[in-house]
Amino acid sequence: MTRATAIAAPPAPKLQHTAILGVGAYRPRREVPNAEIVDAIDSSDEWIQSRSGIKSRRFAGEDETILMMSVEAAKDALRAADMEADQIDGVIIATNTRMVFGPSMAPQVALALGRNNIAAFDITAGCSGFSTALANADSLIRGGTLRNVLVVGVERLSDFVDKHDRTCAFIFADGAGAAVVGPSEEVGIGAVSWGADGNFTNAIYQDKDFSSFFDEVEEVRGGADIPERPYIRMEGRQVFRWCATFLLGACQEALTKAGMQASDIEVFIPHQANIRITQVLTKALELPEDVVIAEDIVTTGNTSAASIPLAMEELIRSGKAKPGQRALVMAFGSGLAYAGQVVTLPPVSDQDA
Repeated sequence: MTRATAIAAPPAPKLQHTAILGVGAYRPRREVPNAEIVDAIDSSDEWIQSRSGIKSRRFAGEDETILMMSVEAAKDALRAADMEADQIDGVIIATNTRMVFGPSMAPQVALALGRNNIAAFDITAGCSGFSTALANADSLIRGGTLRNVLVVGVERLSDFVDKHDRTCAFIFADGAGAAVVGPSEEVGIGAVSWGADGNFTNAIYQDKDFSSFFDEVEEVRGGADIPERPYIRMEGRQVFRWCATFLLGACQEALTKAGMQASDIEVFIPHQANIRITQVLTKALELPEDVVIAEDIVTTGNTSAASIPLAMEELIRSGKAKPGQRALVMAFGSGLAYAGQVVTLPPVSDQDA
């Protein structure tokens, strides 16, 4: 028997630092104030604001598809990074609200930008999707597999919200945020703190799978009422308790992995889930008084995987935060999954989102 000749492994690529080179956003045209939500859930503007901090949100129109919003946010991020699409060799899309199972949307976004035959794939990680995708982009670049990666978080949650659901109807919204990630001479993206607690799978969930929905359609075909589509449901109190007790440790882990303390942070960008959760985390972390805290939820709502890049873009565009500042990012949501890291804030484009 002849021993197989061993194949010499190529030399390991030199690890390099990465950074977010530019961030962009797409916010749907239609602004929906609480006044349009309250009647269907027998509520009030005051109640919604006291429970969540939300005053308004954006709902996508028929032409504002997941693909369209992703492409527009991507173009905005490329402008911010002062890069052309042909410099991108990877696309990662984070979303939970596509109405089709396949094919993946990332190749379609790449093609719409004029790129083809490059690495392109989707991930589903709940509201932590963008930070999870960012961690993957960071690893792929530092490992030498890719050089410049486009990361997009995008949702059309209005398609999956029961307008009569007092728990969810006022929370969720639509939009897209994108970031260009590439090599950097200095550390611009810290090591990720991430995980998922499967014990809380039913804390945020889809109330029926699509096979059940299709079975119901077959049963009523021929004249009866068409069944309701699947909707997002949430055990709000359970989610709040989990966030209030667990996320402090996750944030501290992200700081430790970055070799930092809370006093080193200049900006805090938590997932825009609920302003009360943000306030609890801010107090528990004992952040300095002058730390800038993202509150994009007030006019954007909870956009799940799009939440972090939209909040980041808003802070920089408004001048509340500046490129180059150190920011602690922490996303969390269905799963219950979380992912966060310390990042250096990037520039935004000169064009309005």
